[in-house]
Amino acid sequence: MAKDSSFDVVSTVDMQEVDNAYQQTARELTQRYDLKATGATIDLSKADATITVHAPSEFVATQVIDVFNTRLVRRKVDLQSLRWDKAQPAAGSTVRVVGHVVQGIDQDTAKRISKDIRDQKLKCKATVEGDKLRVSSASKDVLQQVISFLRDQDYGQPLQFVNYR
Repeated sequence: MAKDSSFDVVSTVDMQEVDNAYQQTARELTQRYDLKATGATIDLSKADATITVHAPSEFVATQVIDVFNTRLVRRKVDLQSLRWDKAQPAAGSTVRVVGHVVQGIDQDTAKRISKDIRDQKLKCKATVEGDKLRVSSASKDVLQQVISFLRDQDYGQPLQFVNYR
């Protein structure tokens, strides 16, 4: 019997590109005319994979987030990999907005992806392995169909297909 072929479905973000976008945004906050005197700041915590924006108002915070998102897009980081919380009041009548970088596929999303693959009635098997999903089949054509099917779906986060063998 032929050996099964497989690939992994993962959701990863290049944190170095996020760091580069953060540094460009921080530099732009000190140089851009409309944001220079506002006192807005942006901080990146690599350990927690969070971005924190401090601003005097929600409008300025939204502007800083837009600048950051523009930098991420230029560095080819998918914006679906960020989850922004609602603006919270902070000290001194300022607002704080926290963004979380999504790394890995959570259990609920992995189960939903696995169920969607099973509903396609293709001869393949999808198993959840931690924060990734392994899809295996005897036919590489079936695996290609699964990849094209998953690319057409929206699971609220970017998916990459790695370790195709």
